[in-house]
Amino acid sequence: MNKKFLTMGLLLILMVSGLSACSNTADEIIKTETEDKSYDSTAWSETESYDSVKESVNIGSLKGPTSMGLVSLMDQADRGEGRHDYNFTMVTAADELLSQIINGDLDIAMVPANVASVLYNKTEGAISVLNINTLGVLYIVESGEGILSIESLKGKTLYLTGKGTTPEYVMNYLLGQYGLTADDVTLEFKSEATEVAAVLTEQKDAIGLLPQPFVAVAMGQNEKLRIALDLTKEWDLVQGEAKSSLVTGVTVVRNEFLEAHGDVVDDFLAEYEASTEFTNTNTEAAAQLIVSLGIVANATIAEQAIPYSNITYIDGEAMKTALSGYLQVLYNQKPESVGGSMPGDDFYFISQ
Repeated sequence: MNKKFLTMGLLLILMVSGLSACSNTADEIIKTETEDKSYDSTAWSETESYDSVKESVNIGSLKGPTSMGLVSLMDQADRGEGRHDYNFTMVTAADELLSQIINGDLDIAMVPANVASVLYNKTEGAISVLNINTLGVLYIVESGEGILSIESLKGKTLYLTGKGTTPEYVMNYLLGQYGLTADDVTLEFKSEATEVAAVLTEQKDAIGLLPQPFVAVAMGQNEKLRIALDLTKEWDLVQGEAKSSLVTGVTVVRNEFLEAHGDVVDDFLAEYEASTEFTNTNTEAAAQLIVSLGIVANATIAEQAIPYSNITYIDGEAMKTALSGYLQVLYNQKPESVGGSMPGDDFYFISQ
């Protein structure tokens, strides 16, 4: 299998990883025809009738795992079946969301976890985090059987993307937990995930760090690849009493909107939680929606990626504990990664 064929296969998907800094750009996507299947995203749950007046809510998200839990609600909104008039906008770079939140064009947005902290600092506390919507999506993959733990990376070269961003911080943190340094493990950075996947194909003993759904694409193109380590699980193993989590994406709201329409935000969160559960429990139907909404171009890849994308819904004190601990790890390595300072308690929305 040559490099060109692998690259074309990888370009079937479009993803903006919440693990990157604000300036990350998206990989180009080659659309593929998918089989027309019928599905009903509302069949999974009962529909209630609401007499209250519908409010208009502008919601932004990134094309990738942080939007995959929204697809049922997006589909319902397209049919006018949401509790409110939800106007969804999906973009390929977090920068686009930040500017729209700051100028008030968006009320709610799904953004990378560290970007939320940067935005909080930049706006002097004008936004709050409502929930964690995606945990870690990073996986170490290889063709062999040599990597069984973080410690087994000693003396190896790890190919990855994200130099100076979250993937690097996460790897450095995990290596440090086992007493390893840059002298023990060589982090070889590539500009794109497709380059990492190509190295994995060309070098039979290569080890790579990839996010979902790139992992699913790479494994589909190279049957010898296997997931060696799930960095979300590895993070959990070293937490001890800290109980923080490896977090990819969170949902933020403008406090001005929250104060004026708290009941609307509550309604949205209830529907969002149900939509997240739909994605996780109805993967085939969710995959079709993911394709129809342009998040991923291939339904098979989408369905394979869902179980490994750690799509979730965590709010309240559990959200605060998991997220604050994660941001502290980033801050300890590079304060600028979270906006220069740790966010205050008002950053975390705790429903009364």
